Amino acid sequence: MPGIACFERASPALKEILLKLHRSEKPMELDHHLHEFGSVEYHIQSSASDQYKTYLSISTPLLSHGGQLSYGLPLSSIELVKGLCSDAVEIVEPAREGYQLTLKLDFAKIPHGKDSVKIITQISTVQAVILSSQLKELLRNVSSQDASQGKYKPIKLVYHPREPFFVIKQPAKITTVFPMRFKENTDVIIATAFFQELMDVGSSEAWTEAPHCTWSPIPPPELRGELLEDLSTNGGFVTFADETGKQCTRGFIQRRMRNRLESLVQLLHKENLKDEQNVKKVK
Repeated sequence: MPGIACFERASPALKEILLKLHRSEKPMELDHHLHEFGSVEYHIQSSASDQYKTYLSISTPLLSHGGQLSYGLPLSSIELVKGLCSDAVEIVEPAREGYQLTLKLDFAKIPHGKDSVKIITQISTVQAVILSSQLKELLRNVSSQDASQGKYKPIKLVYHPREPFFVIKQPAKITTVFPMRFKENTDVIIATAFFQELMDVGSSEAWTEAPHCTWSPIPPPELRGELLEDLSTNGGFVTFADETGKQCTRGFIQRRMRNRLESLVQLLHKENLKDEQNVKKVK
């Protein structure tokens, strides 16, 4: 989906580990657990007795419709994973205990040089491939149109327990609404500044081809009638309206977010200097 282009599909940490294994001149013994986003886990296993074979197991929350959580990978996801690099990737069945998917990677079939980076980057997108394929499947199978009233109802999707988001399908547009929840008050302050920056960026000429983004402290009109517990947030609601054919300029967003963060850091630094000067005057 175009909106997904906003985010890094390949796991940087997983990519780094796999590249290190592939480039190693000597066989490496490795049994490493890698955690990302609080709930995604990779288990990378490599034996010194067989330097070309590496096992990669993935545990990830699975997208579900409504409140029914999914536990097994759909066939569509498995087929897409097989296509990541059919020569060098083999799905191990059954998967290792505690994981939804285990892959056997054959580094002997991955050439060295620039091609190796491209192939391993592709393999490192496995979690994003699983998530995006589930989303496409759900949107394909779940009808969001209320035929009797001619309206488009939100599709409630669950990735983390008690943290749903909503997708509204229309003929020429897909609207996605994320209720934002944060544990720390400082996170709320920083995130709010980022969301406001996204809105400023979205209204600029340089971002006319990207999905329209809005932030609001209250639920948008599209979510009227949804359960109150699903709409209880401390960070407001971020909405992306993605029209058919639009692409998101991830690099542009990242630059603006980095600039915004730097300005916040500078502001905090100035406030700290003022506090220190006031303390010295009092002394």
